[in-house]
Amino acid sequence: MLIVIALGGNALLRPGERPEASVQRANVRVAAAAVAELARRHDVVVTHGNGPQIGWLALQAEAVSRPDPLDVLGAESEALIGYLIEQELAPLLPGREIATLLTQVEVDPGDPAFAAPTKPIGPLYAEGAPAQARERGWSIAAVHGGFRRVVPSPEPRRIRELGVIRRLAGAGVVVICAGGGGIPVAATAGGALRGVEAVVDKDLTAALLASELGAGALLLLTDVAAVYADWPSPAQRPLRRVTPRELRAHHFAPGSMGPKVEAACRFAERSGRPAAIGALADAVRVLAGEVGTLVSV
Repeated sequence: MLIVIALGGNALLRPGERPEASVQRANVRVAAAAVAELARRHDVVVTHGNGPQIGWLALQAEAVSRPDPLDVLGAESEALIGYLIEQELAPLLPGREIATLLTQVEVDPGDPAFAAPTKPIGPLYAEGAPAQARERGWSIAAVHGGFRRVVPSPEPRRIRELGVIRRLAGAGVVVICAGGGGIPVAATAGGALRGVEAVVDKDLTAALLASELGAGALLLLTDVAAVYADWPSPAQRPLRRVTPRELRAHHFAPGSMGPKVEAACRFAERSGRPAAIGALADAVRVLAGEVGTLVSV
């Protein structure tokens, strides 16, 4: 069975951690172990978040007075994280071919998301964040523990390298692609592509990718055990087996669990196959529906 695995950005670089290579490699090592366990039994295509990494890259670029656009930073983060995943996966899957593919994802430049930034990137800021945001021309949003920069997150419309991904996966290659939701691009009137200032949500891209590939399951792995109703409150409770309709009856934060829930619902509705959300360390059990949240029609 072909499985699309989406690794959450916070599973690769946790809140409060600095993006030193050693820190990221240690986190990626844990993620690679979970991916390898699934890859020994199935064909897998891996996507991943890049919210913390792309924000740090933006700060580094700004520090040397060369603020690069988000599409360029997205490509840099996709290559960086893919490289680390490849290195940690290789010894766990001897003889298995692994490839990272820079992936462009087409969006609509008229998407209303450009007028309402919601996607958090970069580190957590405490006091003084609103003033820093004004100085830099950023949009920020309050999150648990402080503030984070937020950027537009338009809908993924088309995965430009889909054919290549399909051929590689069909040949048994472990494909790492569409990292950070893919490099956001838009088509010009002449048919060329240009980068846009946005970060596409990786979970929504993963749902589109899984649907287009005809995957048997979509697995959304993160740093929480399941989807919780009424979170965060004393009444919070995990949702175990739900339909898209039941899941959409609840409210989830737009910058964190919301996109995962929507991605799971879209894939289940489009394909008739299950999507699951759960903790990275429990990947095999999440896929089996033993833990986490299983979404099916």
